[in-house]
Amino acid sequence: MEHIVIIGNGISGITLARHIRKLSDKKITIISAETDYFFSRTALMYIYMGHMKFEHTQPYEDWFWKKNRIDLLNAYVNRINTEDKTLTLANGSNVNYDKLVIATGSKPNKFGWPGQDLKGVMGMYHKQDLENLEVHAANKETCKRAVIVGGGLIGIELAEMLNSRSIPVTFLVRESSFWNSVLPEGESGMINRHIENHHIDLRLSTNLKEITSDENGHVKSVIIEETGEEIQCNVVGLTAGVSPNIDFVKSSKIETGRGIKVNRFLETNIPDVYAIGDCAEQHEPIGNRRPIEAVWYTGRMMGETLAQTICGNRIEYKPGHWFNSAKFLDIEYQTYGWVFGRKGRPEYEKHFHWKHDDDTKCITVAYHKDNNKFLGINTFGIRMRHETFDKWLTEKKDVDYVMNHLSEANFDPEFYSHYEAEILSAYNNKLQTT
Repeated sequence: MEHIVIIGNGISGITLARHIRKLSDKKITIISAETDYFFSRTALMYIYMGHMKFEHTQPYEDWFWKKNRIDLLNAYVNRINTEDKTLTLANGSNVNYDKLVIATGSKPNKFGWPGQDLKGVMGMYHKQDLENLEVHAANKETCKRAVIVGGGLIGIELAEMLNSRSIPVTFLVRESSFWNSVLPEGESGMINRHIENHHIDLRLSTNLKEITSDENGHVKSVIIEETGEEIQCNVVGLTAGVSPNIDFVKSSKIETGRGIKVNRFLETNIPDVYAIGDCAEQHEPIGNRRPIEAVWYTGRMMGETLAQTICGNRIEYKPGHWFNSAKFLDIEYQTYGWVFGRKGRPEYEKHFHWKHDDDTKCITVAYHKDNNKFLGINTFGIRMRHETFDKWLTEKKDVDYVMNHLSEANFDPEFYSHYEAEILSAYNNKLQTT
């Protein structure tokens, strides 16, 4: 019986295993050193905030795996030998495979800062990070102040977590405005103000120089690169992005760049070896997408796609129109299609931006300046329907159509009706002035 070995038990690896089992009787083994069972990584913050227990983040009962004949192995893979199709584990034992899938996800970036490995320094990606945070930031007595380094989505989640326990937070963001490599100026500015309204000490255009230690090897303070200022703290959260977790692959013959190089079928340069999820890097990016996508839903789609290929129906990975969602403290964010911030914005892309007077709701609509084609939308504080925008992007609707039918896309029409007239009026005024 063909043996499929999957390294990594995140959303990609687990989706793959479930779909292979639906389609076949192949032997399946999942190897992970993080946890015994799959859990929802995006829910880690809610455990710390007291909204749920860890077992609530596990979508499958423990008996599910045995019943579906999916073997789980809690172990760390040290080496891959693709010539004789064996994995060497950290405990010295070997595992043989017929087909290998690497789905090891990401690890937090570290940039060689002095003190980055001290006690009390952590990312917020793995279950072990959550356990570490509970030790070092149990309450505001244990942790007098935390410093977060890096202004992305994980950074804002960590700030919200610490805020929920009244722990003072200083937030060091390298950019001149929060997440402005992704968000247009109006939105980024609104998020800056929202962070500050939560009494978080936001420091823009600020870099970390070093983390200093007390006599016990524990964080004592951080030093700011630009000013030399010292900020006393007990915890440092490193949230300056993530990178593919592939160090153990580099001694093998599998081709790597930043991630494990794959084609559109998620195949590596070695027959019978595949990579999916955050650790996979497309040779050629798909449309405007990045070659590495550390996004939950693309990981799931890659797992579903590769299961077909492994079970004899070789199909290409086609992720469709870009979308994503996140939360900035109290403000929900959704994006459909492409709306570029200052980085990488094409010269043909024009924006219509509307913001509510309460400074917590806004939309930005991107369109082509020559033919008015709708390119994408960002919404903050107003929930929209994914399938409606997906349809409009596929049908290549123009921006006038989208603006005049926005109410159809709204998740809560009664709520939206309060803003619809104002948004349309602002849009029509813009048409008259541009």
